[in-house]
Amino acid sequence: MGIGPKFAEKLKAVGIVTAADLLRYFPYRFEDFSKPLPISSLRFGRPTVINAEVVQASNERSPRRRMVITKVLLKDISGSITAIWFNQPYLLRQLKPGSRFLFAGKMVTERNGGKAFQVSTIEREAKIFPVYHESTGLTSKWLRNFIAKVIDTAQLIAETLPKNILSERKLPPLADAIRAIHQPKSAEQLAAGRRRLGIEELLPIMLRSMELRRQLSTAIAPQITIDEPLLKQFVEGLAFKLTDDQRKSAWQIIKDLAKPVPMNRLLQGEVGSGKTVVAAMAALLVSRSGYQSLWLAPTEILANQHYRNVSQLLERFGLSVGLWTAGTKVKLDADLVIGTHALLRENLTFPKLAAVIVDEQHRFGVKQRSRLRAATTNQLIPHFLSMTATPIPRTLFLTIWGDLDLTLIREMPAQRKPVITRLIEPAKRQQTYQFVREQVSQGRQVFVIVPIIGELNGSKAQKLKKTLFAELERKSAIKEYQKLSKEIFPDLKIGLLHGRMSSKQKNKVMQDFDRHKLDILVSTAVVEVGIDVANAAVMMIEGAERFGLAQLHQLRGRVGRAEHQSFCLLMPESDEALEHRRLSAMVKTNSGLELAEYDLHYRGPGELLGTRQHGLPDFQMASLTDSRLIEEAQSIAKQVFEYGLEKLPELNKKLEHFEQVEHLE
Repeated sequence: MGIGPKFAEKLKAVGIVTAADLLRYFPYRFEDFSKPLPISSLRFGRPTVINAEVVQASNERSPRRRMVITKVLLKDISGSITAIWFNQPYLLRQLKPGSRFLFAGKMVTERNGGKAFQVSTIEREAKIFPVYHESTGLTSKWLRNFIAKVIDTAQLIAETLPKNILSERKLPPLADAIRAIHQPKSAEQLAAGRRRLGIEELLPIMLRSMELRRQLSTAIAPQITIDEPLLKQFVEGLAFKLTDDQRKSAWQIIKDLAKPVPMNRLLQGEVGSGKTVVAAMAALLVSRSGYQSLWLAPTEILANQHYRNVSQLLERFGLSVGLWTAGTKVKLDADLVIGTHALLRENLTFPKLAAVIVDEQHRFGVKQRSRLRAATTNQLIPHFLSMTATPIPRTLFLTIWGDLDLTLIREMPAQRKPVITRLIEPAKRQQTYQFVREQVSQGRQVFVIVPIIGELNGSKAQKLKKTLFAELERKSAIKEYQKLSKEIFPDLKIGLLHGRMSSKQKNKVMQDFDRHKLDILVSTAVVEVGIDVANAAVMMIEGAERFGLAQLHQLRGRVGRAEHQSFCLLMPESDEALEHRRLSAMVKTNSGLELAEYDLHYRGPGELLGTRQHGLPDFQMASLTDSRLIEEAQSIAKQVFEYGLEKLPELNKKLEHFEQVEHLE
């Protein structure tokens, strides 16, 4: 590409080897100098571009901060303003009196109370400039100039979509879209280029989902008989009344089980909405038809809880329930086997497997799902029911889980009261401890959660996470346990739970808490998913600002599961953390979907689903908050499927590459 080995190495470090790689190194933002405003339009804090003449310029040294301040008087027909830069004295060589430039920046207040224009960028031309991610020796300006030298090769990039779809959708050809991104001539041209390239990024995901649906539509699954008298007997024998949403959800799932095509459904419902009883009804029908079900939970604690609860729900029907975890292995040949990942790691077979139920399904990958589907020896593909309490924004569902049918439980049981969430100032800690004591005196129980230490990145972090994180969390939990049991509540019964304990120890602690042998349980986030202790009414979260919204919402869902008024107390570590927007969002709403939308918009899918579990490529042009773009990409994917993927070799190549390097969960 006409560069020396030094720059070639720098480009290689950011993934650029060929001219095509360079053209696909897209800008991450754009600076619009095409429509400058007069100096008189400047407002404090608002980013603005002005076209002004340099009147005079000088460098001044700030004795207090030991920095050089460049001050330049700028003028246009509307007025004048002093522009400032910090520690860039060399600018005087460029900013000569009488010269004219475009300046981007914002008006700020100086120490003396005066106003100044703090400049971020200077340009000569009134146009839109792309801004690229920089690395050592590769500036955005250098990349912009170098890309300009090879931009004509964009015409050699093969088109992926047929002409009729481009024409109908008013989409520019791929080559034109790439040129528009690097050298936009107008805001309209830039928007069209971003739209086309965003769709290009989303199409492989949409097409993969459609291909998975097509494959399932040709597979054969066990047909489960709908035994309505049995279902009526089950419902009438419950100690509570099913909500309308639970009834509707159960019926959707039951109708799927009766079909000879494998069910592939996601059951989504808020924490405490009653997904477990719906899944238990499905397992009951599967058993009466002479088949077996597997029920997978993400943690051993939750697997044990499901084993106890589901056994109670189904024992009057003579259904045998097995448990298969790292610590317990009983009844692998039972009608329903409840377990953890241990079921996946061992070479087990299930001759009569007809249904797989997975709790918190985004914690299980495609390979694990394939392993479960291959575990049956009856040549039939089992039905698949995923369950999650993580509310999923529609845009995310269309991308990650487009191959699944969606069932929603929106309605909460009538006796449940909304959890009251409070953000506690550090100065009010003692009052909060008194509140906890009052709750315990009324017979309620309390969770105290210690914060996660943080996230590590890179391959080394993957090796360290299980040992280092678990050890740090263990120490944090022990420290909090000792403080509460010795200094704050020495007269109360306090338990301790963390990830480094043995399975036997964890189960013993949870059983003691469930049977009210403990008043307070100090724990790491190991209790995040699914733990159900009806008498627990207070969730106290230390270092709350260290948790993501999805996790805070899951933790809050551990209380408020009975008729008692429950509370979630967010305990930030400093006054500054009180201003944390995520904590304010938790106080304002109990809606998991609102919180999920917030996290998706501000922090991306990694925060919502876990940084390594979401299985999405790194988008450059597409946004997972852009519902219109995602819906358009889905519609185009349907057209492509009808047109025939075999007629589009370039798109087929992209799809094959996507399947090799990405996964959908």
